[in-house]
Amino acid sequence: MLICMHSTSVRIDSDTHRELKRIARDEHVSVGEAVRLAVRRYDQSTMGVQLAAVPSQDEAAWLDADLG
Repeated sequence: MLICMHSTSVRIDSDTHRELKRIARDEHVSVGEAVRLAVRRYDQSTMGVQLAAVPSQDEAAWLDADLG
């Protein structure tokens, strides 16, 4: 079953395109899927950095709040 997805084009330099093709080949996915995976990994990395940060005083107070 063919699923139609909205798509768009992005201009990138030849070196980046070559790297995307290499990643796609290594991961056994399409170039578009390689981009999707790269964005997801970036988001996960950013989230990890945020979660590893020392909480602010307000965040610590909220986390330590008595919910009972």
